[in-house]
Amino acid sequence: MSKRRRRCSVDLETMTGDHVQPAKIVDLFAGPGGMDVAAEKLGVPTVGIEWDASACTTRRAATLETVEGDVRKYGPADFPEADVLAGGPPCQTFTVAGSGVGRRDLDVVLEFVKRMVAREDRSEIAQDLMKLDDERTGLVLEPLRWALEAIDELGKPYRAIVLEQVPAVLPVWEAYAEALRGEGYSAVCGVLRTESYGVPQTRKRAVLLARWGDVEISLPSETHRSYRKGIPREAGEQTLAPWRTMGDVLDRDYAFEVISNYGTGGDPKARGRRRSSEPSATVTGKISRNRVVDSAGNDRERFEPQEAGRLQTFPKDYPWRGRDVGQQIGNAVPPRLGMHILSAAFGWPAPTDEMLEKLDHWGLFSADEVDASERDPIAVPV
Repeated sequence: MSKRRRRCSVDLETMTGDHVQPAKIVDLFAGPGGMDVAAEKLGVPTVGIEWDASACTTRRAATLETVEGDVRKYGPADFPEADVLAGGPPCQTFTVAGSGVGRRDLDVVLEFVKRMVAREDRSEIAQDLMKLDDERTGLVLEPLRWALEAIDELGKPYRAIVLEQVPAVLPVWEAYAEALRGEGYSAVCGVLRTESYGVPQTRKRAVLLARWGDVEISLPSETHRSYRKGIPREAGEQTLAPWRTMGDVLDRDYAFEVISNYGTGGDPKARGRRRSSEPSATVTGKISRNRVVDSAGNDRERFEPQEAGRLQTFPKDYPWRGRDVGQQIGNAVPPRLGMHILSAAFGWPAPTDEMLEKLDHWGLFSADEVDASERDPIAVPV
């Protein structure tokens, strides 16, 4: 059967609709579980593919279903029960702090998107991807490969697609959105500010949401005011809640200030400072380097993994394991933001405060109603 015929054989009646009730999410580049935690708290089961052994150790401790391996060695046929695709490809080559190779190769990546949509020979595309200066740059194309294979090889498009990355990747998501619309999806993308969704941290993420069929889809509506340095918390749009602070989520019984040396080149004048009455600056893998001082200027304990996780809105008792825990946390999707973008992707109402409060605790299992003994975490070697 030709690819065109296979695409036309899709049962549109069962695939379209204003709302999606997912059977399961397959999460590419799943990390320690930010998006998966969000999904599980929404009652949607997940399976995550991750190649970092330490992140997989954390995931297994959290009883998240895990495949330890390279996303490039798998495809939709390996996860036939999954009807939603999610992913956050490695961002280091696209970030200001990283090498910047991805930004220089942006035009090349966009050309690969066109070639993939045109259904050029995949082996030739794979060979050309290997010629990129940094192989991680090509990983940003993996979600598109999965989406197209689900259509071409299975005749079963993902009902929804959720992708996130650093803002520098927005042009790639825009190209994705155009490509997915040509395949039969409705799609939207843009840059979201995490504090605008109740995350006690200023962080920007480029997000793409797509749903199969000609349906209305939009980015999640903001629920909290944006943070502006020097602007009072009470100022701004009064229909939105005030931004949340570090003091709101950390169990420290004193006011404090966080002093960051990250990215300063050692220049004391360039040090970033945030008070506990403000949101945290972007949580990175270097968060343990930040000094924490009290109102008298005395050094206090630096952030422990559990506190860094709380600034990302992971549960207080999330079982961080393995090496480079700070990097695991810094690379993760804030679960609270994840709940908002997943709900928008599915056409659901925004999560209620009661639903979001479930992120405060994890316990011995991933969802409140699921017995850990019934979960079957797996680890498939590369």
